Formats: sequence, structure tokens, C-alpha cells
Amino acid sequence: MIRYSIKDLEKITGIKAHTIRIWEKRYGIVEPSRTQTNIRFYSDKDLRHLMNIAILNKYGYKISNIQSMTEDEISNCVIGLTNQDIDNDHQVDNLIMAMIELDEQRFDRIISSSIIKDGFGFTFENLLYKFLEKVGILWQIGKIIPAQEHFITQLIRQKLIMAIDGQQKLQEIHKTFLLFLPENEFHELALLYIHYLIRKVGHKVIYLGQNVPLQNIKNVFQIHQIDYLLTSVVSFVDDESLLALIKEMNQTYSDKKILLGGNFSTFETVAFPENFTPFNSLSDFSKFLSVL
Repeated sequence: MIRYSIKDLEKITGIKAHTIRIWEKRYGIVEPSRTQTNIRFYSDKDLRHLMNIAILNKYGYKISNIQSMTEDEISNCVIGLTNQDIDNDHQVDNLIMAMIELDEQRFDRIISSSIIKDGFGFTFENLLYKFLEKVGILWQIGKIIPAQEHFITQLIRQKLIMAIDGQQKLQEIHKTFLLFLPENEFHELALLYIHYLIRKVGHKVIYLGQNVPLQNIKNVFQIHQIDYLLTSVVSFVDDESLLALIKEMNQTYSDKKILLGGNFSTFETVAFPENFTPFNSLSDFSKFLSVL
């Protein structure tokens, strides 16, 4: 069982620790357990209960009224909200609940409703991207288990593959992109979305996936004419690692146009070779595609 401090609950739910304590004392909303040394902690059940209450409270339910509701009544009210025209912050919280509870139906209902209403691109960039950022925070503080993270990642991956498959058109004059992640890089969701964006505007993609040694890519050039090599880095957290990757790519493929995605705003000392085009965000890449 994962144990949560009141500060953990504050980070995950967005409810101030002071407010949680008031809700405990005045309404008995949650009741923390205590260690043998009398330190307060909360369980997964407490977290789920508090997140549901926070969602209802954001949408006009008074705490005094929620107090008298059963657990099933609270859950049903929250599920009912997923079908309404409500803001992304609430839906992100609902997606967190779907991940914690391994609830595929709830996840699918939220995402499908958003896609129908706003389209797949908006759903990924304005809902799923915010959700994944919050999942990253929970992962860093050790408050989700690997099974929960893998569960939700695979559901998102399935949605991305379905969206990619739905893009059939190919421009008469098109470019060919080779997409891959370098060795020891496994964060594939952003690369899959880039695959979707490229296919959507009618260009061709050859997709190699995760953890690809750079030397292995040479064989592809014997089969296909490639206009752009595109990769993305998330795990390279220091200048030295990133510079080593750039150097190896440039030495191996100096005659190719290389697109490199990642958060480079913190790498102030990085000087990219002329054949490299870095992009810090999905919007940067969308702009690149629009003028291609």
C-alpha cells in the first residue's frame, strides 16, 4: 500500500493542506492513519475519496452536502460529470482517477467525449498532455505504481495508433520522415503524436519506434529516400549526454536533415549543427510542418 502525506495529497488534488485538515475536523471527510511514531498518513482509498470530493466541490457541490453522500453516490456524481461540457482541469483529475483505479471505461468515456467535441489534436495537446505532465509529477514523488503508469500509457498509445491509422491521404509531392527514439529512450507517446501530425498533413512516415541504435538506421537509406530524420529525447537530462547524442548523429548522418525534439530551453550551452532543427514543443513542430 502506498502511503501519502498531507503534502502529497495537496500536490495531487490541488487542495491546500490547511483545507484538508479543516474538512477532516469539521466534516470527517477523511481520517488519516498514524505510524507507530504518530506520523499521519493517508491510503489509496483516502486519495480516491478526496479526489472525488475535490471534483464535486469544484463544480458547486457543498462539502456539507457531500458529507451526507455515500461512496457510491459520490462516484456516480463524478462519473456523471465526465459527460458534461466541463473544463480540462476537471477532466485531468478524472483521468488521474481512471489511472489509479485502472478504470478503462472511465478513461475511454472522457477521451472519446473530448475527441467528438474538440477533435483528436485538441484532445492530445490540451487534455492528455496536461494529464501526462501530472502523471510525471506523481511518478517523481513515487505515488503511482508501475502497473498504473503502464496501464494508462498503453491506453493512450492505442488511441494514438487509431488516430494515425485514420490518416490515409498522401500529398502528390510529399516528404518522407524517418521517426525513431535513440538507445535507452522509451518515452514514445510524443513521437507517436508527431507521427499523427505528419500523416495528417499528407507526408509519409517510416516509424521505427523506441530504443533504436543509430548505426541500425543506415540500412533504411538503402531501401527508402529519406528527407528528414526525426527523433526526440526526454531521458537526456544533462548537457554532456545531449551533446554526445548530437555529435554521434552528426558524424553518422552529416548529409541528412535532422529534426530533434525535447526541452532544450535549459541547455544554454548547446550549439546545434547546421543540419539540425531543434524544437522545444509540439507547437514548434506544427509550425515547422505548416511551412514545409
